[in-house]
Amino acid sequence: MTDTTAMQQDAQAARHGVRRFGRVNWLGLQTLILREVRRFSSVWTQTLLAPLATAALFLLVFSLAVGTRRGDVMGLPFVHFLAPGILMMTVIQNSFANVSSSIVISKVQGNIVDTLMPPLSGGELVVGYLAGGIARGLVVAVAIAVLMFPFLGLGIHNPLMALVWVALGGAFLGALGLVAGVFANKFDQMAAITNFIITPLSFLSGTFYSIDGLPPVMRALSHVNPVFYLIDGLRSAVLGVSDSSPVLGFFVVSAATFAVALLGWWMFRTGYRLKS
Repeated sequence: MTDTTAMQQDAQAARHGVRRFGRVNWLGLQTLILREVRRFSSVWTQTLLAPLATAALFLLVFSLAVGTRRGDVMGLPFVHFLAPGILMMTVIQNSFANVSSSIVISKVQGNIVDTLMPPLSGGELVVGYLAGGIARGLVVAVAIAVLMFPFLGLGIHNPLMALVWVALGGAFLGALGLVAGVFANKFDQMAAITNFIITPLSFLSGTFYSIDGLPPVMRALSHVNPVFYLIDGLRSAVLGVSDSSPVLGFFVVSAATFAVALLGWWMFRTGYRLKS
């Protein structure tokens, strides 16, 4: 690209009111992020209160049905061991749902063009959608930690690392939600992805058990599952114990998030299943 062409593009962007620093459309990116945040906050009883109630029910049912007979897990009361896993499970499910539902609804209603037409690059679209998913995950996580952890007598071993793991979980599942939302053209396709991929991943990744008790094959499969590292990493940050190295988990999840986000960028860049 020549300097003349770049100057012409900057001038055109200025005429259309696009605020850029370098090549980033900051105004458009900010608008997309605010839209995604307002989308879930405007129906907070469904997007925030309902996940909190579901997490409370999980903890209550498991503590009543299993907790008294289960004994300690990794030297901790079973309910304490369970709490970080349920928190991360709730975060990733909500982050995935926020991004995927936003894209699928826009496609079904036929207004996805309103997102694609503004001067936003593929990378800016990915960041905007992921920011909405991360924000929803963080709000849900804070609500669970503030309202439920004190009743369990549970503190947080490393609050900063807990925040990092929640944000990373929101980013990874948000990226998966972006890819799934672009791929799905109907609500039933999205429901199938959620029921047969996302829900099993969140349930079978060490949420309710330590992988040390699994058969060798299942244990090996768990170690290639990024969601396991998310749950294990948050458990390490909250309780100070883990099944694997949190450092290894951080790099595995970061690499997986980058790979899935890159796929999402390619989808937006090429218009895959968006412009046809």
